[in-house]
Amino acid sequence: MASRKTPLTPGQYYHVYNRGNNRQTIFFERENYHYFLTRLRHYLIDPQYIDLIAYCLIPNHYHLLIHLKNTDFSQAMRKFSLSYTKAINKRYNRVGSLFQGPFQFRHIDSNSYLLHVSRYIHLNPVEHHVTNPADWEFSSYPDYLNQRPGRLPQPEIILQQFPNLDAYRSFVESPTPTPSLSHLLME
Repeated sequence: MASRKTPLTPGQYYHVYNRGNNRQTIFFERENYHYFLTRLRHYLIDPQYIDLIAYCLIPNHYHLLIHLKNTDFSQAMRKFSLSYTKAINKRYNRVGSLFQGPFQFRHIDSNSYLLHVSRYIHLNPVEHHVTNPADWEFSSYPDYLNQRPGRLPQPEIILQQFPNLDAYRSFVESPTPTPSLSHLLME
């Protein structure tokens, strides 16, 4: 596997994302989303690799906000992506690449950027599928709002910066314009 031009550094935060090859669907039905999260837990959510801070799965792409713990993350991510691709290819009798290429990432170099990436990830379903981001099942936003048990992400790094959940909800859902991050993402 070729090494990346920009290495990932343990102890740093990253926005990790990828989309379907040719922008095609990577989640064909509800069970695919659940399987993806199961594989994510198996390969990556481990004190050895990452803390998952936020996530969102959309039919043709995904976003992860992570705190990196190990330099072997790229290898673990490759195994995770391959595992999911093989399962989808087998289930839907398809062949070839599911993802556009290796995962992409952006280093999060400030607390402000960290907060705005969490907002961007949690608002992503509004851009594509729902009016209220809390209505999208395959996002960590309902976890942040304590709307379901068994949290997958570890939102404390974000939530501790707000006086309460309503303040975070207001930050995410406020129509107040914030600088768009879309020019930095999914290039």
